Amino acid sequence: MTAVAWVAGTPIPETAVDERERRLRAGSRAAALPRPGTSEGRQLRRWLTQLLVAEAVVAGEQGGADPPALHDVLPDPAARLEIGSIGAAVLESPHARAVFARITAAVEVSEADIAAYHERNPTRFGPRRTAIALEQARPAVTAHLRAAARRRVFRHWLDTRCAELVRLAPGYEHPGDPRQPDNTHRH
Repeated sequence: MTAVAWVAGTPIPETAVDERERRLRAGSRAAALPRPGTSEGRQLRRWLTQLLVAEAVVAGEQGGADPPALHDVLPDPAARLEIGSIGAAVLESPHARAVFARITAAVEVSEADIAAYHERNPTRFGPRRTAIALEQARPAVTAHLRAAARRRVFRHWLDTRCAELVRLAPGYEHPGDPRQPDNTHRH
C-alpha cells in the first residue's frame, strides 16, 4: 500500500485519493475538472489529499450533541470562502458540524465589536437596507459576528490539528506549498 499521508500515524492510502477522484470525475461537474496527469490534475489530487486528512482529523474528534444544520454553519458563499474550501467540504458531514459545535460553543463577541460593526454597517440588517438603531440590529449583528468568529475558530483549530497530526508523503504536499513543483502561485 502506498500512503499519501499519515494522520496520527495512521496511513491514508493512495487508493482513497484515487476513489475520491473517480467519484468526482463521474459526477455532474466532471467537465470542469482538470485533465489527469497535468499540473492542475496533480494539484486536484493534492487538494483531495488535504480533504481526506482533514476528514480523518475531524473523524478522530468527539462531536457535540446535535450537529447544527449546514446552512446555519455555512449560510452563503462568503462563509464558504471565509472558512476555506477544505473546511467547507469537511463541514458537509454531520459529525464535522457536531465537532464544530463543540469546538466553538464558547465563542462570543464583545459589545464593543457589535457596536463598531453596526456603526460601520448601519443599513446591513435594516428593512430594505435602511439604517436602524443598534438596539434593533443587535440580535442580527451579534448572530452574524458570532457565526463569523465561530468559523474562524474552527478553521484555526482544524489548521492547528492538521499541523500537529498530519505528515504528507512527497508529491502530496499542500497545493499552495511553494516547494512543490506544480505550485502556480508566484509573486
